[in-house]
Formats: sequence, C-alpha cells, structure tokens
Amino acid sequence: MKTTLLGAVALIGIAPAAFADRGTDGQVKIIYAQAVSTLNPYLSLGTKEVDVASMILEPLASYDHKGNVVPRLAREIPTLENGGISEDLKSITWHLLPGLTWSDGTPLTAADAVFTAEYCMHPEGGCAQRSRYEGVEKVEALDDTTIRVTFAEPKPNPLTAFVSASAPLLQKAQFAACLGAAASSCTEANFGPIGTGPFRVTEFRTNDVVLMEANPAYRDPAKPAFASAMIKGGGDATSAARSVLETGEFDYAWNTQIPPELQTAMEAGGKGRFVTAFGTQVERIEINLTDPSPSLPEGERSTAKHPHPILSDARVRQALSMAIDRALLVEVGYGAAARPICNVVPAPALFASDNTACLTQDIAGAKALLASAGWADSDGDGVLDKDGKPLSLLFQSSVNPVRQDFQALIKGWWNEIGIAVELKAVDGSVFFGGDAGSPDTLQKFYADVELFAKSYDGTDPETYLSQYTCDKAPTPQSQWQGENVNRFCSADYDAMVVELSQTRDLAKRAELAKKMNDALTKDSFVVLPLADRGRFSAVSNTLGGVLLNAWDSELWNVADWHRIK
Repeated sequence: MKTTLLGAVALIGIAPAAFADRGTDGQVKIIYAQAVSTLNPYLSLGTKEVDVASMILEPLASYDHKGNVVPRLAREIPTLENGGISEDLKSITWHLLPGLTWSDGTPLTAADAVFTAEYCMHPEGGCAQRSRYEGVEKVEALDDTTIRVTFAEPKPNPLTAFVSASAPLLQKAQFAACLGAAASSCTEANFGPIGTGPFRVTEFRTNDVVLMEANPAYRDPAKPAFASAMIKGGGDATSAARSVLETGEFDYAWNTQIPPELQTAMEAGGKGRFVTAFGTQVERIEINLTDPSPSLPEGERSTAKHPHPILSDARVRQALSMAIDRALLVEVGYGAAARPICNVVPAPALFASDNTACLTQDIAGAKALLASAGWADSDGDGVLDKDGKPLSLLFQSSVNPVRQDFQALIKGWWNEIGIAVELKAVDGSVFFGGDAGSPDTLQKFYADVELFAKSYDGTDPETYLSQYTCDKAPTPQSQWQGENVNRFCSADYDAMVVELSQTRDLAKRAELAKKMNDALTKDSFVVLPLADRGRFSAVSNTLGGVLLNAWDSELWNVADWHRIK
C-alpha cells in the first residue's frame, strides 16, 4: 500500500511537467455552423472569421473574459501613469514583447504594425474594421519594438487600434502587395495568413474546413496543448450542438442558437454542457435606407444614389418596430439565454440607455402610423399601397432555426399591419462572409431589412458607435466592405462620433453614448434591437480551459485549452 501511494505521489509530481509539453493532447475539433470564408478579419464583419483568425493572428492587446484589457503582443498596457499615453491624449506608445517571431520564424517588428494600419486605413481597401482606426493620424515605428499611434485630436480612449481580435497585426512581408483595391484578391495571404498565435494554417477550404497545427514558434513553449485543430463549418446550429452533446464527434460548438427545449434534451445526454456569457451582443433588424431593387443598374443598387422608396420614411420604420412582440421572440427563441431590448448598446450598465418603449407591442398604433404616412388598403387585398405601389418588403437573414422562427413571427405581425413580406434565408457562410462578388452578403444588403446579431469588443462602445458614420457605408468602391450596412448618414451623428472620441469624462462619455444609441433606435428607427443575447456555445466534458468571452473573440484563450484525461 505504501509503495502504491508513493508511486501515485510520484505520478502527481510529474504530471504538470507532462502537461507542459506542447502538442501532447492530439487534435481539438471545433464546429461553426457558419463556415469560415476568409482568415483575414479585415475583410469580413463576420464573427466566425474574426474568431477563427484569432487562433492565428494576434493584436497588441485584447479583452479577457471579464472585460479587462490585457497585453497580448505588448509588454504592458499603456497608461497615463506609465507614460504610454501622452498628457495631451494625442498619442499612445506600445512596446512589443522582446523576441517575437512570426510562425515562419522571421521577426515581428514595429514595421508590421505600421503596415497593418496603412492596410486598414487605405482609402481603396474597404477595411471591414475601419472603426478600430478612427481618428488615427499616423502610426510610426520609433524602433523595432516601439510603436507610436498619433491621433488627429485628443483621444480619451486610445485603446482602439491594434486592440482586440478585430484589429490584429498582419505580416508586412506577406501582405505588402495587398494594399487598397488589391486586398480582396490576395487569396493566398487571406486564406493562409502568417501569424504569431498558438496555431498556424496547414489547409483552408473556404466555406468548409480550416486545418491548423501548433505554431512551433509560439512564444510560450508549453502551449498550445493540442498538436492540431480542425474547425469545421456549415450545417446548422442544432446539428452542431448535437455533434458535441450527443455524438461526441466535436469538442466545441460555437453559437448554438437552438430553442430552449432542445437545449434541455441535449444536455441530458451527459457528454457536455452549454456555456453562456452576457456582453454586448444584440440580435437586431437592420433597415436599408437605400433602394436594393434589381431593376437598378449593378453598382447603383443599395447605394446612396437611390434612397429607399419606402423605408426612407421614419414613420414606416417606427411602425415595423411597434408591431414586434420582443418578449415573445425571446421566449420562443432563447429562453433564459436572452432578454428583450430596445438598445444597440446593452452593456456595461453605465452606457445603457433607459430606452424601453419598444418592449410593448402596439399593433393598433403601428396601423395608425402607416395611415398617417399615406398608406391605405385601396383594393381590399390586405396589403397597404401608396401611389399605386404596394407596401412590400424583402426580409433576409442567415440560415438558423431561431432566426427562421423570428422571421416567421415577425412576418405575421407585419402582415397584420398591412405589409407584404417575402422571406429569404442565406447560408451563414455566405451571408457573413464579406465576398464582394456575392449578392447575398449582409454588407451588400440586396434586401429591404435583414436580421442578425452584432456586438463590440471590450467595454467601451466608442468604436462600435462610430461604425454608423457616413463614410463607413459599403459601396462598390470599397469592395462592398464597411460597417454601416444601413447606409445611415447624419451630419449630427457624425459630429457626435467626433465628440465622443474627444470626451474624457466618463459620465459625459456615457451620456453621449446613450444619445447616440437613441439616435439609431428610438429617434430614427434605423436599427430595431430585438434581444440582448448571451453568447451560447456547447463544450464537451473532455475539453478543459474554456472561459467563454463575451467581450472579444470566443476563442481568445485557445492556447490554454487542453484535454481532460
């Protein structure tokens, strides 16, 4: 007995050393119901692209699962106290960790950061994450390991450029020929970026699967525990959840949006569990303020050249909102994993508006509002018309059981107030993919209204709210990249974006953010928030180290994942 116990103690003693070996846990299998279309997060607004690319590409700093900003490639977070942020708030200086190398063994230097900023800020590049570099005047390499970002005006929140998985560093040597209009055509680089993260790409089949291996040059010699990773895409949320919780085929399933009753049934199998975390993610309807009609010449559809013939009237947009029963949508689609909401900024509480009027459905009020706008059922067919044209809308979303339930319910309510609705469901890999050649991306927006979820990194909404400025509308000239998918354009709103970027007092920043939130929602009804959604994914009982992050990439700490023996 004594010998056996001593042997057990000896094994325990050497276990940490064995665990510390890189690549000893085989392969981790991850499934995304929306397949990845590119591994360059600067060319897509899709969460799937940003998440999966974060296994390869890294920023100077990111946000942890508690919303704290933490260094990644930087030695420390710059502050006023440590001299990293200038007293006039017009510059921030970053210091790289010593000895950083790309996965190909070449050194990472400040010149790569300078290039990355040039890449995203190029006027012809159509960078999908342009708001991360809002207000940047120049980026300089003071030496090989020192980066200074200078802003045109004082920037009270300078932790934007190179911060979060949405703004990682690109290798200058690999992307040098991909500036401006050439960005989307650099297939080899976009599909196989060289990074500094825990994994590197071995094979990428767009809209299908990404295969990776442990990065031999990763700065922590004990990580990652897994020798390889497979990220499979496609299918639907139900089958993805089932592949973890019932069949055990996968270790992790992202964004398992399935009805509450299915959640309970799947967890009963005992192979895994659902994990959730509330942050800034809001399921919403975005309104197209431009005309997407296919009768218009290609290159003019969904552009400011042609305002929307129906939805340019704020009364119609408000009626759409008033007809929706948000509480019922949440009950049917998410249960305890979401809350009905009227705001695009749900958190932190300091920045959340007291806007709650939309939580009460008002069918009668919606009908009256449409009547005041001149819409009437002149021929008795139940569909309102005006100037001989019917009130008819094309409503698109991604393929997902919860979203199709939402579409069906909302169509019923809109039919009730006299609106004809055609539903369209697009494969999520395409809808969120950002392919400039596809007619079905959320950015191109060849529909009247569209449904999806959106969130922002970190706990300050400045970069998120700045996405709605006039210059960020997707256009043919930007390869249909841009965060302002509504084509919303307001000089007053643009002025508030500038003011927020220069406001230092936290209470005043919160007041201004609430005003901007209200400008997009209850004042203009350009965005119709529906549900404050927690991130909701499925994890195998054999997968350890997962800390679900609602403030940054969901795969933010994949280097710490390991197999539970």
